Amino acid sequence: MSAADHDRAARDIDRPWRLWASAIVIGVLGLGGLSGFVIVPVMQGWRAGLDPFTAICRALGVAAGSPAYPQSVSRGQAAPVSQVAWTPDLLRRLARPDVARGQEIAVNLCAACHGETGQSVDPAQFPNMAGQSASAIYKQLNDYKTGARVHAAMQAVAAELDVSQMADVAAHFASLQQAQWSATWVRSAPAFADALARTGDSARGLPACESCHSPRAGGPIETPVLFAQTRDYLAAQLRAYRSGERRNDLYGRMRAVAARLSDEEIAALAQYYAERR
Repeated sequence: MSAADHDRAARDIDRPWRLWASAIVIGVLGLGGLSGFVIVPVMQGWRAGLDPFTAICRALGVAAGSPAYPQSVSRGQAAPVSQVAWTPDLLRRLARPDVARGQEIAVNLCAACHGETGQSVDPAQFPNMAGQSASAIYKQLNDYKTGARVHAAMQAVAAELDVSQMADVAAHFASLQQAQWSATWVRSAPAFADALARTGDSARGLPACESCHSPRAGGPIETPVLFAQTRDYLAAQLRAYRSGERRNDLYGRMRAVAARLSDEEIAALAQYYAERR
């Protein structure tokens, strides 16, 4: 037998084994694909209330979602946290306000609720504005104007003001006599309120209130001053942050803090800052 005939005979002997091996590999791959992309997804989809076509499409990645679980549907509506941007132009405008025009705006639009001297006429509903940070006031006015913060009366007021007018009225209230830092005050608030305000509670992830809200804390520019604020207003805002009703705090800072406070702690902190002078 020639070498060529020998090679041909060897190939004839090997061919059935190669065919069987190829068939086995193809069969295994086909069975795996059928199981992974058809049988299992259809069974999982059936338990999840999906039709076979949708389940297979999800398994193949053609449609979004898992064949094992119903696709969740979000009915939430997007809402801006805040649209304030502390640009150099805005900061310059806040630094050089027209305080006289701000006073005129305050008399015509703000005094009925916040008082001519910036002291609230109804502490249960309205905050004191005298001595408040101009940046804090501006941010809240802007948030009312854009809908990031909701209050029917304030949204109507803010809608009438442009950027310059908001800066001017914010500067007017900031220029009024404000509460002064003092080491003494009426001590009717529980002692733990002082601890929460000054040192917080690291075990619960609570920062000290005064790390941001003290006049010289150096916190975020939009942080309001809390000293001598009205008790009922402070308590209402902390509860609103805790429930998520109020959502215009940047990065969710206040919502995260308020979520860890009990009703007793909210009442105590509100009393504590209302008594500070």
